[in-house]
Amino acid sequence: MRLRSVLFIVAILFQTGCASSPPPVKAERAEAPPPPVPADTRPVIVAFGDSLTAGVSGRSYPESLQMDLDSAGYKYRVDNQGVSGDTTSDGLARIDNVLAVHPSLVLLEFGGNDGLRGVPVDSTRDNLNQMIQRIQDAKIPLVLLGITLPPNYGPDYVKPFTAIFPALAAEHKIKLMPFLLLHVYQDHALMQPDGIHPNEQGNVIVARDVFHLIEPMLKK
Repeated sequence: MRLRSVLFIVAILFQTGCASSPPPVKAERAEAPPPPVPADTRPVIVAFGDSLTAGVSGRSYPESLQMDLDSAGYKYRVDNQGVSGDTTSDGLARIDNVLAVHPSLVLLEFGGNDGLRGVPVDSTRDNLNQMIQRIQDAKIPLVLLGITLPPNYGPDYVKPFTAIFPALAAEHKIKLMPFLLLHVYQDHALMQPDGIHPNEQGNVIVARDVFHLIEPMLKK
């Protein structure tokens, strides 16, 4: 009888111990990491300039140009390297940023801020010439997007300033758009209130003009 009682007590203690044991912890399944984003391997077109390239309000002309390229089936990525307020000196100082991208094409637009600040024409021309030379030395095609100034700056300044762009294009044998804003600057509905920068609708037209200029240089 005593042995039976001892065995009974042991059995009770064993069951009690098992009941108080914590349940096994289930290992949480680790979530699979998201798939890597594929690298954008499209050839790059760098839009390099001042606020006319960067855009002031609404969609910039490089953004509209990207849409034109996509719609036409051209697999290029437009890199907007426009900085508002930049002069040709500023552009020359950051030309290495353009070359580092190894673009297939550069759209070069500078000079407006030089003119508005009365920078000597020879200095503007020299800075643009150096930028063009650096790009060409890197074997990168480019087009020159020209600009002009309001007539109230006087013919003695406006005329030689405007002549910079066709002269450089002829010297370096590159494509030229003599005046980037040719089809928008006289239409108040396409310009910002400052009368200097196109609005979003104006930039759609500017982008279309640029697209038609560069299309023969593109590959599908």
